[in-house]
Amino acid sequence: MHFKLIIVMADDTKTEAILEAARETGATGATVLNQARGEGLKPTKTFFGLSLEAQRDVILLLVEEHMSRRILEKIAKVGDFDQAPGTGIAFQIDVEDAVGVRFQINKLSVSVEEEI
Repeated sequence: MHFKLIIVMADDTKTEAILEAARETGATGATVLNQARGEGLKPTKTFFGLSLEAQRDVILLLVEEHMSRRILEKIAKVGDFDQAPGTGIAFQIDVEDAVGVRFQINKLSVSVEEEI
């Protein structure tokens, strides 16, 4: 079984909706890193030297490769990533090898067989 790592950087108010959408689309788990900061095309404004940027979360999802594109598209839709600048970004990278996913593989093998 081959995996992709989906990395999502989104406003912390969207995290729960993104996690729910990913799970509904086939993701079996996620890791959330809180209080990340980011900057898009335009630098964020400051007020007396204090940053006004919203907190971001980084969400890591290890997913089966046949499900990855569908999960990625669902995340983009739920997160409104293409609606306005600065709403978030998600991308996927190939995973060469993974350990500790035996229980997920048991669940995923049934889903992947149905999809293929």
